[in-house]
Amino acid sequence: MYLPGEEGQNPPKRSFSEITDAPAAAADQDASKRFNPRRYQTQVYEVARRRNTIAVMETGTGKTMIAVMLIDEIGQAIKSSGDTKLMIFLAPTVHLVHQQFEVIKEHTSFEVEEYYGAKGVDAWDKEHWEEEFKAHDILVMTPQILLDALRKAFLTIEAVCLLIMDECHRATGNHPYTKIMKEFYHRSSIKPKVFGMTASPVIRKGVSSKMDCEDQISELESILDSQIYTVEDKTEMEVYAPTAKETRRFYNPTWFSSLDLKEKIKASWTKSDARFLKLQESIQSNFKDLDDKVKTLRKRLSSDYEKILYCLDDLGLICSYEAVKVCLENAPTSEECEVYRESSLQCRYFLDEVVGIIKQSLMNDFEDFLDVGFDYLKAVDLGYVSPKLNELVQLFHSFGVCSDLLCLIFVNRIITAKVIERFMRRVTSLSHFKISYLTGSTTSVDALTPKIQKETLKLFSCGEVNLLFSTDVVEEGIHVPNCSCVIRFDLPKTVRSYVQSRGRARQDNSQFILMLERGNEQQKDQLFEIIKSEGLMTNTALNRDPEESVLKPCTLDEISEYIVDSTGASVTADSSVRLLHKYCDTLPRDKYFIPKPAFQFSYLGDFYECKITLPPNAAFHTLVGPACKNSGLSKQFACLEACKKLHESGALNDHLLPSTNKSLEKDMNVERKGSASGAGTTKRKELHGTTGIHALSGTWAEKLYGVVFYAYKFDFSCDIVTELYSGFILLIESELAEDVGNIELELYLVSKRVKASVSSCGQVGLDGEQMAKAKLFQEFFFNGLFGKLFHRISPVEKQREFLLMKDTRKLWRHSYMYLVLPLETLNDSNNESWTINWGGISSCVSVVEFLKQNVGAPHRNGDARTSVQNRIVSSGTGCNSSQILHLANSSVDEKCLKDMVVVAVHTGKIYSVFEVVGDTSAESPFDTSEYNTYAEYFHKKYGILLMYPGQPLLRLKQNHNPHNLLVNFIGGGGSGKTSESGLVNGKERMYAHMPPELLVCTDVRREVLKSFYLLPSLIHRLESLMLASQLREEINTHPSSLQISSSLILEALTSVRCSEDFSMERLELLGDSVLKYTVGCSLFLKYPDKHDGQLSSLRQSVICNANLHRLGIDRNLQGYIRDGAFDPRRWVGPGQLSIRPVPCECGVDTLEVPVDSKFQTRDREVMVGKCCDRGHRWMGSKTISDCVEALIGAYYVAGGLSASVHFMKWLHIDVELEPSLVSEAITAASLHSCNPTLDDIGVLESKLSYVFSTKGLLQEAITHASEQESKLDYSYERLEFLGDCVLDLLITWYLYQSHKDIDPGELTDLRAASVNNENFAQAAVRHNLQQHLQHCSGLLQSQIIEYAKSLSEHDGGTKLQGQKGPKALGDMVESIAGAILIDTELNLDEVWRVYKPLLSPIVTPDKLELPPLRELIELCGSLGYFYKEKSIKKGETVHAELSVQLKDSLLIGEGIDRSKKIAKGEAAHHLLKELEKRGITHPGSARKRKLDVDQVGDSFPKKRKKTVMHLPMDTKSSNSATERKISTPEKDIPVIKAINMKKGGPRVSLFELCKQLQWQMPTFKPTEKDFSFISTITLYIPNFGSIECTGDPRSDKKSSLDSAALTMLYDLERQGRIIIGGC
Repeated sequence: MYLPGEEGQNPPKRSFSEITDAPAAAADQDASKRFNPRRYQTQVYEVARRRNTIAVMETGTGKTMIAVMLIDEIGQAIKSSGDTKLMIFLAPTVHLVHQQFEVIKEHTSFEVEEYYGAKGVDAWDKEHWEEEFKAHDILVMTPQILLDALRKAFLTIEAVCLLIMDECHRATGNHPYTKIMKEFYHRSSIKPKVFGMTASPVIRKGVSSKMDCEDQISELESILDSQIYTVEDKTEMEVYAPTAKETRRFYNPTWFSSLDLKEKIKASWTKSDARFLKLQESIQSNFKDLDDKVKTLRKRLSSDYEKILYCLDDLGLICSYEAVKVCLENAPTSEECEVYRESSLQCRYFLDEVVGIIKQSLMNDFEDFLDVGFDYLKAVDLGYVSPKLNELVQLFHSFGVCSDLLCLIFVNRIITAKVIERFMRRVTSLSHFKISYLTGSTTSVDALTPKIQKETLKLFSCGEVNLLFSTDVVEEGIHVPNCSCVIRFDLPKTVRSYVQSRGRARQDNSQFILMLERGNEQQKDQLFEIIKSEGLMTNTALNRDPEESVLKPCTLDEISEYIVDSTGASVTADSSVRLLHKYCDTLPRDKYFIPKPAFQFSYLGDFYECKITLPPNAAFHTLVGPACKNSGLSKQFACLEACKKLHESGALNDHLLPSTNKSLEKDMNVERKGSASGAGTTKRKELHGTTGIHALSGTWAEKLYGVVFYAYKFDFSCDIVTELYSGFILLIESELAEDVGNIELELYLVSKRVKASVSSCGQVGLDGEQMAKAKLFQEFFFNGLFGKLFHRISPVEKQREFLLMKDTRKLWRHSYMYLVLPLETLNDSNNESWTINWGGISSCVSVVEFLKQNVGAPHRNGDARTSVQNRIVSSGTGCNSSQILHLANSSVDEKCLKDMVVVAVHTGKIYSVFEVVGDTSAESPFDTSEYNTYAEYFHKKYGILLMYPGQPLLRLKQNHNPHNLLVNFIGGGGSGKTSESGLVNGKERMYAHMPPELLVCTDVRREVLKSFYLLPSLIHRLESLMLASQLREEINTHPSSLQISSSLILEALTSVRCSEDFSMERLELLGDSVLKYTVGCSLFLKYPDKHDGQLSSLRQSVICNANLHRLGIDRNLQGYIRDGAFDPRRWVGPGQLSIRPVPCECGVDTLEVPVDSKFQTRDREVMVGKCCDRGHRWMGSKTISDCVEALIGAYYVAGGLSASVHFMKWLHIDVELEPSLVSEAITAASLHSCNPTLDDIGVLESKLSYVFSTKGLLQEAITHASEQESKLDYSYERLEFLGDCVLDLLITWYLYQSHKDIDPGELTDLRAASVNNENFAQAAVRHNLQQHLQHCSGLLQSQIIEYAKSLSEHDGGTKLQGQKGPKALGDMVESIAGAILIDTELNLDEVWRVYKPLLSPIVTPDKLELPPLRELIELCGSLGYFYKEKSIKKGETVHAELSVQLKDSLLIGEGIDRSKKIAKGEAAHHLLKELEKRGITHPGSARKRKLDVDQVGDSFPKKRKKTVMHLPMDTKSSNSATERKISTPEKDIPVIKAINMKKGGPRVSLFELCKQLQWQMPTFKPTEKDFSFISTITLYIPNFGSIECTGDPRSDKKSSLDSAALTMLYDLERQGRIIIGGC
């Protein structure tokens, strides 16, 4: 953005006429945005155009609209001049920012935006702000945000043309208004126009004289460089903004004596305070955190005591009782350690005791005291209600039952607002009023959050709240037009507060009521002084002559500041303290250590000197500031020097913000753009192409001369020895890698397995004739078996065309060329010699020629039949037999027909002969009633007249779709699969019966045909390996130096969606750890000055899915990934025409799809994994990231860390593990000052069974950051960062090697159970390592002692529930691992030698315990039950409730904790225990827990009566659970949406209904009959029983399941249990 800075462009005192001389330059505004200004508004506006002005006007008179007029005209003039300056509207509170933003947005056509702290602006950088400046003309913000933007040089004051300040009277002292003007405005030669708005230009408590008032106004004018202006004639203003009628309401002094009560409360407080003092004395002096905590809670105790006494004096007994309840609700409930618990209990003991004391002064039935008929005078006499509060109640009664009343009641204290609001809600006679309260978002425990404040104010503005009790948070500026009454329950303390609160009454005839105590002279004098001050202020403002009054120059004190030359960013001495704290806030922390600067002052005679100590992970550690006259200044100047040093060291950037990793990320080849668009996530889907296989490309298709091929033999052996398969030879132009061309593979058929062996056979040459025959043979069989040889010429005509009749060159593609030919020898894998079955091939060529000549001609007339038969007979046969059958092209002995491959002349279908069916002929009855005989069928359907109708029929085995033989569906529990697998257990084999004369015989046997059906799966696997080998060649620049198998690469490229017995998941898990370690170790060594937070951020930016996705795309990995199950029905070999085409619809003609947003989607309906004919397929974006990690894992498995680093560098991940960097790290650690004695170090080394060469590394590894108190300049965080990476890799690698046959998901669970802080903390305690942790935290010390004690008392054989170990213990275990790694110069084996015994026993699958909630979810999922959860926040704790509906029992478990996650875990734990009592568990690992749905019913108690059971929260006390009453579920009939009738839709509707009502999942029982499926569904309804329905017959199983589900839904509707078709 262009920020003008030339002098003279805008004069310091800007008038509108000086901005532009063209009055018509402003474009006409939208009519809806126009308003008609009042005369006095125009008057003020004209003055504001001429000079900088402070408009002093009553609230509600429309000052904001004057600002809008200025914005409109100046903004239009700026736009017409082509300038890019900004207009900024400042409001001191977030409430006002919201309000003024809405007004400006509604009444101007400019781009306007609001800014406040909760929007996250503190984290914005210059680029973000510049985007905001470009996009908007007007910025509405709090003044601190503008001040920060100016100081950080995100904006210059010269870039602003108009500066509007709402409630500008605040510009005094150290307010941001003052700093903006003094630090930037008055120092600039190009100043913006200023317009201030206020109802009270006096900020102090009041004014003592006219001169005092003059001085205050003059000071305000000087700071704002503006002159006061107010409207003299207020007649018109009174019409539009009438002043509220001020009345006074008097109440009697409190006469009820509460001295006894106060003495009792004081005695209780004194006793509790003494206990706190005793507790403080018992704390070790070196643990400052415990001492601070006890002091804080002691102050809290005194604060609660003071609140209770205040409410007792001012409001009465009932409200003081409510105040105690409020304090109890907010009472601390810390359970972090014994001292914290004791301190928290002391606060609660005191409050509980006070509750009892106050109750003694109240009647037993005081809870009902406020019902109808409440005797207020008696209540005052008894002290229940103070006279002041009673007067307020009577005041509310005087309002009657007015439902549109909006009354604002101002009080001075938050506790007053809270307890009066509670009291008024209980007054039955005021129940027609809606009551609420509003306070500011202070640090007080009673304060409201900004969100609740905004919502409450909105409710009040729209009339949803009638009585709003508020502190001064809404005194200024809040606009509620319908507010008809303002009550000052507590008197205003300043003239500003008086004027501002009165101004909240905006309605005509509104009231401003001041409540005064009778006879209270102090209140009377206070009010008199305020009214007098207002009069002086008003008169002074009216009588000031702007022409005579001289605007005093603003006194600018010399500012000590540091300015960055490159940007102009600045920090002053007073702002440097805040900046230094902000820098420390960005440093890593834990619950035992909050990084902050420590200040130590030295008195040097007449001067003070301040020494700053920063946390050990800061850029530097100590600094001594210059000597100053007082300690406050010495602190500021020391902080200023510290900020300067932080900037010079790079810890603060040139905008004086804590430095980010952006520049380092560029060095690491990291881009952040992808993460915003969802790259690398599961939700985003991307269209990608498929990489071509180079090894299968060829140019020999049209060669007429000989070609030399590389030959690879296929041998097949079945586990049923009598099953024989013919061998084949694969011929390709390129040589395959050794591990691709020589493999073995299991192929899974329905009831048997076939072992396929591929072996290299050198080279073979084919001459032109052989080439032609081989191609024709392949075309014939591939199309005859997997496609169609005959195609209809048009859909209308019956006549069909023979595919091979015409030129077949289009069936061959240069990018996909190979030949597969049958061999002579069957199953002779031991014989290295082989011969192509040219006899069979030649016979097929003859068949093709025969079909070319006779398709469409035979059997249509006698002449044709004769000519065909003559040729057939002349061809003869080699079989000697007494019975000869006449086939279409020859006569064959019936004994030679068995297993012969034949082709039907009328359909082109290929069969194998099963048997000759005696006693049948073409005259035998046909299978259906439509035709009488077979002869009639062929005559009528095909127009064929049979020559030999008396010949016996042949039973033929029909060809079928190829199956996916790579997946063991039966072994994997997938029996019954249809679609892709083509396997349906128990399905009867289909045969065809046909007259012999319609069949053309070949010299190919059934063994060849059987082998053909193995080829699609085998070749698919070979092609996958070829792609893997191809990728390997791209990655490995020197293949000989790095050996990795193609099968391992293939595993890394195969997603779980492929449904194979291997996938990338295991390798992905390993690769994730390898990547994390390699990048983490590289960063640790490369950036020794970066703290662990920065290193973690950098590492995450490198290893995040978005970055891995980008790197994978850059290397075109997406083209290699296999992401869909092999569909053999769509398999197409060279020379074959696809009969199931999937045309490309994306408009890309190439194999690869460009990376473009138009090929990305989040549409859930988009199907992933299905390819079009060009190889384009949708893929989950995360799959690419996962593949990158899996490949890293594969290279680690193959060649260790060096191999994985080689692959990462190929990906352009910059990782360096240089020995020189390790040496530097060792040298730096050797300089550490040693805190513990050498003997202590030696003891620790003996426990570790490792002696450090550099003791400083171990010293650093055991030093917690809280040791800052001991002036150490190091801590374990960096080594913890490194050790986390190390242990993650070592444990993952150990589990990967130890458990090779378990599910990848279970492997993930094993790693999660092993690599976690709790596991490491337990290991530390088991080996007494906790004794060596160096720290200065009493909380940590207490937790370590308690945790060690609980572990020693607990049975080590089971998992410890509840208490978790202090994080610092697990961190120390990790940091020691990092220290050993550096000390051994990155020797991972040595680290594992040390750590394997430390971490043992390492969890195994049979000992794996999942988190309770996870286990409950998986248990319910496996049993078909749904669980429901409900969480309620009560104070500082979360109450979680989980329920599971069994057959006739509803089990409910509860958990309570400060953390919602832990509370839900507790509830799940109790539920699991109860389910276990009922025998409902999973044996072994949760992932192996599979229970047949039919068996579930037997495991439940057979009860018909409904019971609701509450599971106790702990074994010691279950009263809260058992006493709780559970109401019977409502009888409302559930309404479900209209059923989606697409496949799967009815089942989804039924399952969602079951989930909603917590019914057990229904069970389905599909059966197959007459080539269709019928499904029966059973649904159990609690307290009713089972309902069973049967669906209609459907052609496939899934549709039959939908039919059954639909029938069940309609039956439930018929029974009145549900309503279908709701919204």
